[in-house]
Amino acid sequence: MSLSLGLSNALSGLTANSRATELVSSNIANALTEGYARREIQLSARGISASGQGVTVAGVLRVSDSVLISDRRAAEANAAGATEIGGFQQAIEDALGTPEDEGSIGAASSSLSVALMEAAASPDSTAMLDSVLRASQDLAAKFRAVSGELQGQRERADDRIAASVDQLNTTLSQIDDLNAQIVRLTSADRDASGLMDQRQRLVDSVAEIVPLREIQRDNGEIALVSTGGAVLLDGRPAVFGFVPAGTITADMSHSTGALSGLTLNGKAITPGIGSNRLDGGTLAADFAIRDTLAPAYLVRLDAVALDLVERLSDPGVDPTLGGGARLFTDAGGLVSSTTGLAGRLAVNRSVDPEAGGALWRLREGSGAASESSAGMSSLLSRLNAALKQTVAPSDPAAGTASRSFDGLLSDLVSNVSLQRVRAEDAESYASARYSALRQDELEQGVDSDAEVQALMVIEQAYAANAKVISTIDELLKTLLEM
Repeated sequence: MSLSLGLSNALSGLTANSRATELVSSNIANALTEGYARREIQLSARGISASGQGVTVAGVLRVSDSVLISDRRAAEANAAGATEIGGFQQAIEDALGTPEDEGSIGAASSSLSVALMEAAASPDSTAMLDSVLRASQDLAAKFRAVSGELQGQRERADDRIAASVDQLNTTLSQIDDLNAQIVRLTSADRDASGLMDQRQRLVDSVAEIVPLREIQRDNGEIALVSTGGAVLLDGRPAVFGFVPAGTITADMSHSTGALSGLTLNGKAITPGIGSNRLDGGTLAADFAIRDTLAPAYLVRLDAVALDLVERLSDPGVDPTLGGGARLFTDAGGLVSSTTGLAGRLAVNRSVDPEAGGALWRLREGSGAASESSAGMSSLLSRLNAALKQTVAPSDPAAGTASRSFDGLLSDLVSNVSLQRVRAEDAESYASARYSALRQDELEQGVDSDAEVQALMVIEQAYAANAKVISTIDELLKTLLEM
């Protein structure tokens, strides 16, 4: 081997080792960087005229497990969706309150029964009648508060959908731009690993909203397809459409057209509707809250509110009513519609002194024209008995079995608690699966100890090549001095 060929070989080794050192240092520096994939240098023999002449850098390999990443993304989407549902269920349980909570809807109902019983024992006591009024107002306020929380959950879900759609459109466009840059670099045999790391982080953010599969194309380009088959990106990014509602009332729904659905390139693709479903992820969870979960609770809450109004509206309970409003009213009047009734439930103004009424009507009837006897307790007793009577609700949404009013509320609270526990279990499972897959992914990432060992080997190879160059340099000096 000639000295010039030896020098060329050694110089190629120095170049390759220098590049390998850069990759190892980059790996160690980014060991904790989100979305970073470990780099490995790919070397090959440099051959000219069928003879080996050193080494060349064939490329840089970005080490990642596409199957594991896909599984982790699916688990992350499920965990994010489960967390969204779990938070909703917890919020509704908190709004209703559990039986041991003093501020629960069940406690408010019990307080009304106690107040009626005590007032019946002392019907001439203004303080006792005032307690009945306050307990009635508290119960109505609790119904309105729970209804308001459910409506608020729907509105917040609608807002989150709008934000998710904006993020999807922006992120898909950014991924498309990165695709173009990666293709240009790869086609020119340049390293595009940094852009691929950035692209992976963006794809991860999309996958949390909509579960997806990543499909490799030529020259490092990728396509994205939802697990339900909707094409999100393939050559060009898809465009999602959604119109936020702002304020949502009880009668508004997607099925009636009052609430916006989701479109993909102008075609309806609302989760749960149509062939291209976007099941899983936060987007589907928010649609479920807005269009399914919260409305179902509202229907049942309204049915229970109707039962309360009807129990105390029987002429056998209060013969003074005639065609007028009852103790509990629909915004001060007769029930106009069951839909949204819980949010409009109010105590009859005729028994409220602050609204121009009189407390004695609690004792003698909401429709009584004048006060007759301060010693009458029969109506107060009948009101309490009506609350405790076991009857089947007129609206089956409240239940089909015969229950007292407290029993209906207990069934409602128990159902919400059960759904909260189920959502919590689903969230725990999804989170545990995501954590396990995330841990597996991290374990396949940068191992600092292994990188340091590789660096020591590279340094030895670098030193050996440098020694060859130094020796050749001395030989050349000797030859020149002869």
